[in-house]
Amino acid sequence: MDTALRTKILELLDEHRILSLATLRPDGWPQATTVGYVSRGLTLWFMCGKDSQKARNLAGDSRVSLTIDRDTTDPLAIRGLSMAARAVPVADEAMIREFLLVELPKKYPEHTPMMSGLDISGVAVFELRPEVISVLDYSKGFAHTDQVIVSEADRTAGSGTTRP
Repeated sequence: MDTALRTKILELLDEHRILSLATLRPDGWPQATTVGYVSRGLTLWFMCGKDSQKARNLAGDSRVSLTIDRDTTDPLAIRGLSMAARAVPVADEAMIREFLLVELPKKYPEHTPMMSGLDISGVAVFELRPEVISVLDYSKGFAHTDQVIVSEADRTAGSGTTRP
């Protein structure tokens, strides 16, 4: 992956805190929801309720699409990401605790009091492994998009680990 493009992707991941996630319902219809996330390298993690519609949808089909962006009044200021990814459930309890008690408070310090007393038995954590990333940067021209295919090496390069 081109270094400049990777740098731009990582900057956008760091600048934002929420993403819109589209999963596939059992009836085939997409379902879009908003979730908070943390990232390391190009890998992202989010949490939801174990019994949520998202978790049920992902149990049936791990393919997701997601967007990360912000509203702007200037169309030429649009900058964001669109990804096709696989959502993999995290089963390792130590990794779930690290996500909830270490990584989330870094990105969401205002949520720290809530997270410290959270009963993790009802929480599902998913790792999002991007396969295709589109980088939107309309400052380069209306609808300008750079698309990259993401390899495992791209996902973990510079992150030191695939753990959150």
